Amino acid sequence: MTIDLQARQVKPLRNTYAHVAKYIGDDKLPTRYQEATFGAQSSENFHYRPTWEPEFELYDAARSKLVLADWYVLKDPNQYYYGNWTMQRARQQDSMEANYQFVESRELLEKTPADLRDLVGKVLLPFRHVAWGGNMNNMAIGAYGYGTAFTAAASMHSMDQLGVAQYITRFGLVLGGTEILDKAKNAWLNDAPWQELRRYVEDTLVVKDPFELFVAQNFALDGQIYPLIYRQFIDQYVAGQGGAALCMLTAFMPEWHDESARWVDALVKVAAAESPANRDLITEWVKDWGARARAALAPIASMAWDGTGGSKGADEIAAAWQILQNRAEKNGLAL
Repeated sequence: MTIDLQARQVKPLRNTYAHVAKYIGDDKLPTRYQEATFGAQSSENFHYRPTWEPEFELYDAARSKLVLADWYVLKDPNQYYYGNWTMQRARQQDSMEANYQFVESRELLEKTPADLRDLVGKVLLPFRHVAWGGNMNNMAIGAYGYGTAFTAAASMHSMDQLGVAQYITRFGLVLGGTEILDKAKNAWLNDAPWQELRRYVEDTLVVKDPFELFVAQNFALDGQIYPLIYRQFIDQYVAGQGGAALCMLTAFMPEWHDESARWVDALVKVAAAESPANRDLITEWVKDWGARARAALAPIASMAWDGTGGSKGADEIAAAWQILQNRAEKNGLAL
């Protein structure tokens, strides 16, 4: 008996779900990012309005003054969905573990000048509270924003901020144990140089407009903190003073910010380009929150650079502000 085996190609009736095909077309195969993101926002058949804000639906684009015809234009250029995001963070975690092992096994912290270690602890450790505020704010964006492209990325960003807070905490533990962390917490709560930044963080915690909160936290504040503290202070000043080991223990933060800034910039640019009203609104938010962040960071910059006198801190603040201005102008805003 002869058996004749032949290949048959079975053509699928469709390439993806209808709610995804609405964005990419019926004839295209979706990426995993597209299939995990597009059209997933709940938009109808809600059981009730929230009792604490009955003027809104549970998920309501009207929570923001920003007006977009389609909130799915706020796409992440990194195309993160849960799977590839966790894999990327796992690789970075492995890299940071290797850095810690290298520094600790060779006792590099002990070989770093004591006064430099003290300065870095004094300047850096209270920023774990700022990062915790970033976690809370981005989780609020995920909860009250609209469109899965926006809210899912914000939720992942919130966990990244929590990771930054944990890395700063771990840095403090190897630098001086729980005692130095308690000292940093007391500085955050009571020392004059930190109070304007603390006020900024606490004020953002009650901002209700999710896109204004996105601008205040991820663009205006983090857009100055990360260049100022991690690039200009730690990677340049501290490394130049013999603190290369300290740079290794904070390597995740500037790397992560460079990556996340692409997402932040992409959202600001596309939202501002949709209408002159959007552009003017975002420009106003960047001006207001950016100026507040600059003023709040000024005494910390002075603490970091001007311990022996001079005005180096003011120059570094101006440099960080210029970086933010350049980003704003590149994204279609006019500061």
